[in-house]
Amino acid sequence: MEKSHKTSAAKQKSYGLLITGAILLIAGIIFAVYTYNTSYQEALTAADAEEKLRLQRPYSYSLTVVFLAVPLTIKGIFNGIRGVYRTGRSDVKRLAMAGLMAALCYIGFAFFKIDLTVGPEKASFHFGNVFCVLGALLLGGYWGGLAGAVGMTIGDFTTSYVTSAPKTFLLKLCIGLIAGFVAHRVFKLDQEHSAKYVTGVTVLSCACGMAFNVVADPLVGYFYKTYLLGVPQDITKALVKIAALTTTVNAVVAVIAASVLYLALRPALRKAGLFLPVTTTAETR
Repeated sequence: MEKSHKTSAAKQKSYGLLITGAILLIAGIIFAVYTYNTSYQEALTAADAEEKLRLQRPYSYSLTVVFLAVPLTIKGIFNGIRGVYRTGRSDVKRLAMAGLMAALCYIGFAFFKIDLTVGPEKASFHFGNVFCVLGALLLGGYWGGLAGAVGMTIGDFTTSYVTSAPKTFLLKLCIGLIAGFVAHRVFKLDQEHSAKYVTGVTVLSCACGMAFNVVADPLVGYFYKTYLLGVPQDITKALVKIAALTTTVNAVVAVIAASVLYLALRPALRKAGLFLPVTTTAETR
């Protein structure tokens, strides 16, 4: 039904997302420059930990807005050039499941983690990536990545990792997009396949998403902490080494756990009528 509707519907150029993204980008940059020169500079000399976090939050919020606005603007440009299908329906099930995945990402990071402290900064072993990748397998890269980005960014905002929130949003979104792209765009995982095929594609998709994170997290983290947060390079280099270790361990755990969970949930969701198609809906965006 949905596929026939998709082919009969005409694409329309849409500029709403582009306008929204551009406004957020400009506002975020202005706010980031202002908060960096005011509250964030005060945070660098604050002695009390709670006061330091309070002063760091405005700058972190503004950078998160910037990092959110960039993909929105890019997607808006894409929509304006290529156009989008107007289906006139909202996918309540997909939105509800994305909200559930975001909540699980938050819980996996905020409550199931081991912190490692290096100077004024931290790294951690956690289970948040498990549900980020699982969301991409169940919902596709767009919704899965967004769920992981939102859930784990909120986790940063509500813990002592507040300054890492912008980087977290960007990286978790990319993890979901990559895992979802491999699973559904390349191998059409949501369609009927043999058990062996599904298992292989599931593990490969998880591995691709987390392999990106193993490389990108330390690399992006180095430039982010050095040039946007002003962390001394000797501390940043130590953080990169620890981040490489924690990210690798987190990646292995995420690939194994997300694969096991997806392979267990797939037949159960099909039987319950809750298994959502991804391949057809991804092309209607």
